[in-house]
Amino acid sequence: MGMGAGLASFVQLLFSLATFVIVLRFLLHLSKADYFNPITQGVVKATNPIILPLQGLLKPMGRLDLASLLIAIVVKSIGITVALYLTNFLGAANLVSILIGGVTGVLKTVLDLYFFVLVISIVLSWVAPQANHPGAVLVYQLTEPLMAPVRKIIPNLGGLDLSPIFVFLGINLASSLLVGILAQLAGQPVAQFIGL
Repeated sequence: MGMGAGLASFVQLLFSLATFVIVLRFLLHLSKADYFNPITQGVVKATNPIILPLQGLLKPMGRLDLASLLIAIVVKSIGITVALYLTNFLGAANLVSILIGGVTGVLKTVLDLYFFVLVISIVLSWVAPQANHPGAVLVYQLTEPLMAPVRKIIPNLGGLDLSPIFVFLGINLASSLLVGILAQLAGQPVAQFIGL
């Protein structure tokens, strides 16, 4: 059982990394990030083999790349299924709970990714505010669609931008409420494999 659990954790890590890269592609498209940025190019090239076939059927609608989102959910669901099988819990879960787990895992990945990208953007604004490195540019392009609406509501206080605080609060609220509720709906065997 211990070896099965260890193998399940390793498999989960691999599937979580794959989900992360696919979700990153989805968010890059959503935020209209520079397509010619070398990091964007790397993410696109890495995910093209599994995304392009589905994009033939599900064309991106403006900023929304449904093919990437759907593939991310499928990859996360497969990861959960394999982990359940390796820990002998597959019989305790059904397809609906596994799919709910997949959706929850993708949502958690989106929120985690935004959380860490925001942290990086704050650090960059202190240490290298004018950085033009492809990574720094991408961080700005990812966070700006999230920050811009908040900046319209929360005024700048003498050069002090408080919008990241409110965005962090929103991410934490969504993480605790939405992810928590969906994880409960998925049920216990599935919930333990939703996020790594």
